[in-house]
Amino acid sequence: MREVAGRLSASVNRLVEIVVGLLMALLVVVVWIGVVDRYLFHWQLPWPEAVARYLMIWAALLAVSCGIARQEHIGLTMLADKLPGGMRRGVFLLLDILAMGLFAYLFWYGIAFAISGASRQAMIFGMSLAPAFAAIPVAAALAFLQLTLVLFRDLGEHHAGSQIEDL
Repeated sequence: MREVAGRLSASVNRLVEIVVGLLMALLVVVVWIGVVDRYLFHWQLPWPEAVARYLMIWAALLAVSCGIARQEHIGLTMLADKLPGGMRRGVFLLLDILAMGLFAYLFWYGIAFAISGASRQAMIFGMSLAPAFAAIPVAAALAFLQLTLVLFRDLGEHHAGSQIEDL
């Protein structure tokens, strides 16, 4: 079970990292277009700033699941590291379960948020904000999935950054 969860986590993570990399590359291009427009051509394009904002939001939120897969997400382990092995493992399992609850909550209420974006429009594009708002439930679902896979993969053992490369 641990191996299957580890392989699945690594596969999902690779796919998400590729998507985040593409979003970041696109973000660089869009910002570059905005800079060239502002200082060289003076076209006064209205869209680069808004597109860059939405690309950055998507990339940052999707990257959360990558940090979870590699156990590189922020965690205060100073006190837990001082606990004996069994207790430390239990604390980390509890924290993973609590984090899963948080991401389940974000997913559930993020869906309603994304649906509410369907009736709102971006001023510059005149397009629905639902695709931009959808970043919240999509990222929460991916984070929940990665937390579940990491929970089975590691069973409460935390070794930051080392687990995904070992597979």
